[in-house]
Amino acid sequence: MDYFRYRQGRLFCEEIPVEDLARDHGTPLYVYSARTILEHYHKLREAFTPPAPAPWQPILCYSIKANSNLSILRLMAREGSGFDVVSGGEIYRALKVGADPRKIVYAGVGKTDEEIEAGLRANLLLFNVESEEELENTNRLAGRMGKVADVALRINPDVDPQTHTYIATGKRETKFGVDLERARRVFERAKRLSHVRMTGLHVHIGSQITKSDPYADTLKRVAEFVPEVRAMGHPLEWLDMGGGFGIWYKEKLARSAREIADACLPLVLKTGLKLLLEPGRFIVGNAGILLARVLYVKESGDKRFVICDAGMNDLIRPALYGAYHRIWPAATDGSVSGEAPDEERWPGPAVASDVVGPICESGDFLAKDRRLPLVRRGDLLAVFSAGAYGYVMASHYNSYPKPAEVLVRGTQARVVSRRETYEDVIAAERIESLEPGARGED
Repeated sequence: MDYFRYRQGRLFCEEIPVEDLARDHGTPLYVYSARTILEHYHKLREAFTPPAPAPWQPILCYSIKANSNLSILRLMAREGSGFDVVSGGEIYRALKVGADPRKIVYAGVGKTDEEIEAGLRANLLLFNVESEEELENTNRLAGRMGKVADVALRINPDVDPQTHTYIATGKRETKFGVDLERARRVFERAKRLSHVRMTGLHVHIGSQITKSDPYADTLKRVAEFVPEVRAMGHPLEWLDMGGGFGIWYKEKLARSAREIADACLPLVLKTGLKLLLEPGRFIVGNAGILLARVLYVKESGDKRFVICDAGMNDLIRPALYGAYHRIWPAATDGSVSGEAPDEERWPGPAVASDVVGPICESGDFLAKDRRLPLVRRGDLLAVFSAGAYGYVMASHYNSYPKPAEVLVRGTQARVVSRRETYEDVIAAERIESLEPGARGED
């Protein structure tokens, strides 16, 4: 469920027409629904809470990489959420909004010494380690600081998550984690390290997974592995089963929180470990839209192009993954109510169009051969399911400033990231004149 709904042909975010937001704040514009974010968070937490008398409550560590806006992080922290971080910058963001360090899990395959030290200083709950060399380095740094780091080893169960190859992370051949045979050697090695304590297992098999079977297969393999690790003397406490739960983009194929939990929770309980989750897209994906203004409509050959002011610099997922985002005018005839209609079911005049942006790349598109109502210059389009991996992956390509972000709660709307200026685009740069013969020139 999300709270972007048409009322008599006008699209609302909660209680505010999105046309008003575009008028007040310009386009391109990211718009987020606080109610949607909170509802998805609570549904997931409730679904994964074991029945009474519950031996533990799951800790949901919202994955900051999905959408790192500080106001959204503050909203989550106040709700009791933990955080999954993958960089020193994300640690900084989480602490900036008052997150509880004992609910922060630090993942990521390429942690620098400085980032690991920052995590140790903050006394984070868990370091998800992805290689034997990283484990030894964490032990070295913790020893230098007089600390003992709680560590979970990321293992690859070699399960096919049945998702796009770019976002599949649980196979043996990915760069993430270690296979089970190597994991046994890592746990053996860890017994000789005095500044790390192996308290967890971590798995994360991919993103946008729309079935529960891959999770169940993964947890079965984990449950079989846990007794081996305990027999080595490691005080396992946590099972971090990652995230990657799919959302509805086009066809409603993704599983609900309850369906995923029903398939997974009995297997988690079988391990005897407490549960950590790392949801990101599931919470914010359908909580955001990108608003774009139509600049021009043109035909070339047999193609019709709708050219807007938002492009791959604002939302790269279609160009990068071939990702589908439903796109619909923010104002249609009064017959449209509820969620945006599927393109195939639109009863009025429609024509196949490529929705493209202003960027000088052939791959700059938001949709291809999409049946859309006839739109014209000045119309406002809404790109749905843009709350995750949208603004966070935006760039300054072609020297475009990044768009603004607005968070809506009921009848209130707040700018939570202002629109950048050209000065912002060049703020980190310096104009230097390197004359011939200047010191340092070869």
